[in-house]
Amino acid sequence: MRSAGFRRTRRASAVTLVTALALTALASCGTSSSGGGKGDGSEGSSDPSAPLDRKAKVTISIDCMPPAAKAAELREWNEDIKTFNKTYPNVTINGKSTPGQCLEPPRFTAMLKAKSQPDVFYAYFTDLEQVLDNNGAEDISAYVTDRTVPALKDIQPQVVDVARKDGKLYALPTSNYTMGLMINRKLFTQAGLDPDQPPATWDAVREASKKIAALGKGIAGYGEYSAGNNGGWHFTAAQYGLGGEVVDSTGKKAAFNDDTGKQVLQQLHDMRWEDNSMGQTQLLKWGDLQKQIASDKLGMFLAAPDDITYMVQQLGATYENFGMGPIPGAEGTLFGGNNYMIKKGSSPNRIKAAIAWLNFKNLTQGKGQFDWARTKADQLPVGLPQPNFFLGTTKTKDDAQRVANATMPVENFKAFMDNPVKGKAEPPKAQEIYKILDNAMSGVLTNRNADIDKLLSTAEQQVNQVLANQ
Repeated sequence: MRSAGFRRTRRASAVTLVTALALTALASCGTSSSGGGKGDGSEGSSDPSAPLDRKAKVTISIDCMPPAAKAAELREWNEDIKTFNKTYPNVTINGKSTPGQCLEPPRFTAMLKAKSQPDVFYAYFTDLEQVLDNNGAEDISAYVTDRTVPALKDIQPQVVDVARKDGKLYALPTSNYTMGLMINRKLFTQAGLDPDQPPATWDAVREASKKIAALGKGIAGYGEYSAGNNGGWHFTAAQYGLGGEVVDSTGKKAAFNDDTGKQVLQQLHDMRWEDNSMGQTQLLKWGDLQKQIASDKLGMFLAAPDDITYMVQQLGATYENFGMGPIPGAEGTLFGGNNYMIKKGSSPNRIKAAIAWLNFKNLTQGKGQFDWARTKADQLPVGLPQPNFFLGTTKTKDDAQRVANATMPVENFKAFMDNPVKGKAEPPKAQEIYKILDNAMSGVLTNRNADIDKLLSTAEQQVNQVLANQ
């Protein structure tokens, strides 16, 4: 699943309290998957590196099955099960479609605490610590090999390594993203800017923002978050773009109270107050900037490519109106995504069945989520530069199929694709840190006289306290 809405909902709601209702709902849909038992035959090799025996009878439950409202996606899910069963006829896959968003923070937390997660459960890259703190996932290191995941050698190591802890692997990826600069091509053209050459530095962003804002009619040149943990998330992305850090290499100390951090905040302050190119409304969170740029009221903001799908499918925008370039500075960019974990206590055959399914559905070029011809036939989006975690010839083939079946002008993303920026993982205790950094972002965007040194110093002290309590 590559839904922007799913991913950002977790960020925007990270501090929502767990309710009794959520706990009750989760308990009712839990599955018993520890050890053997019904639907978990013992056929096959005891070697964990060996693929699942085709004769093995196994039943596994998996969450985030597309809901009925997403008819095309659900049809593809069911088609993939049928195709998978041609190889593994005795594996029964029970999909779970969670009401509302697939991953809501209170529901996810309650699920882990209640031990009611499905056998195969969806998580974000930043969820590993929380899952392990609740003893929620199996170590699948011995099960993930070139035999069970043939494309393993062709997947970016970073995409797999983000699911490792102390040398042990706990998940397989389903999608990834890196942050770049989203632009409104229509406004760029109207302002006399080249939409095929998005600004590559913050100085260029500032100049372009002034020209776009000069169009008037309530149009802002550049937009930024400063609420709902999203401000801190974007501060991190901008800091990475300039080569900075948020947490030092030990993971125990804040590292953003430096010249780079000051540059990030000073840039926003000056664009907001000196240039008046960021609009009057601030304290924005995820969803607000998407609405602005989709309605031609915003020229640029930092984003991941799948924001475009959300804006087209949910806000009525068109693919032709958007473009992307690398994050300004291009010294690094925030890297994230999601994956599937396997419930702690699962039997060897359940683990093997889960890996076989995840390999087919999410990790095989030309199959499952990478069957671009089918995606196009189902009138779903094809052509966004992500998810894209393959390397070598596998990447070359996947890119060619993506372009051949594109449902959007892929040339709009050429600057982003031709200038890849190395991704960096989110910091430990990311949501807690982002919440703190929201205050620094909102400070410079709502107060002309904000003291940047004080904002960073205060945030540094608070983040150090959070990191000390890990």
